[in-house]
Amino acid sequence: MNLEDVAKRAKVSTATVSRVLNDVGLVKSSTRARVLKAVRELNYHPNLHARTLAGGKNRTLGMVVSNLENPFFLDIFRALEAEAHRHKYEVVVANTDYRPQRLLASVHNMMGRRPAGLAMIVSEMEPSLMDELAGANIPVVVYDVGATKPNITNIRVNYGKGMEKMARYLHDLGHRRMAFVGHHTSLGPLSVRKKSFVDMMAALTPEIEFTTMVETDSPAGGRQAVRRILASGFRPTAVMCVNDYMAIGVLRELRDQGLSVPGDVSVTGFDNISLAEFTIPTLTTAHIPREKIGKLIFETLVPEQGRGTETSQEILIDPVLMVRESTGPCKAN
Repeated sequence: MNLEDVAKRAKVSTATVSRVLNDVGLVKSSTRARVLKAVRELNYHPNLHARTLAGGKNRTLGMVVSNLENPFFLDIFRALEAEAHRHKYEVVVANTDYRPQRLLASVHNMMGRRPAGLAMIVSEMEPSLMDELAGANIPVVVYDVGATKPNITNIRVNYGKGMEKMARYLHDLGHRRMAFVGHHTSLGPLSVRKKSFVDMMAALTPEIEFTTMVETDSPAGGRQAVRRILASGFRPTAVMCVNDYMAIGVLRELRDQGLSVPGDVSVTGFDNISLAEFTIPTLTTAHIPREKIGKLIFETLVPEQGRGTETSQEILIDPVLMVRESTGPCKAN
């Protein structure tokens, strides 16, 4: 079936069918209903790719993320998708697993689709790829990597400030032996969180003892990190995790090792994913507004549908400390 078949069944012109399907221009409600009925009866599906090649507006947005298994990335995707659907856009997502080569391939595949805009929620960004994105003729949003350019908006979270808040909070509770659990700490945004932790600990030395451990971005990675820390002989009274996803594994491993949280060890996460309120005990964390970020991405990529947000700017978000049951005063001291 094609557009002409629909027009013939509905007894209208192909231009009218096109206006109805694209939701543009004025069409009488009775005519619109007739066209949509014909579409259903004929089981017609428009060729979106052909429409774009013909010069029509592509109503697809691309999104590339580092780890779709981590609920943090999934939450941003769902928020962006919800906003997109409200305005009759679709979102195509690709997962890189923190691999730069897969990121490059994903971006090229996305560009081949000629999207209306592209969101990059990744940590493994190379400067050369940022230059390539700057030369694209579509709006781009990046999260916590690179610098703003003519068509690129950067949404940043003040992770350094968030980690400092968390470290000071634990220090005020009397914790003097702390550990940091992270992943991919050689990558820009993730290295900031580890560096902020190390800088805070160094500022409090010699009062503070600390260590850091790097594993995979997963609950299993969190479990393995704790095993390695305890096996080294270091006994932290508090463990700060780079995100909630790894903190879930940390909580499980501490319990399996016979340690109580927060009685023996306090644990903190970062991101405030929904699971943080359902762990036992509930997880102290830093809130990052993923729903707000998803909406900001859409308004930037499709400014005529949002509040007129312009590209080529930097948007800074401060995380908010969320104190729950997984932290408490240090009893060891």
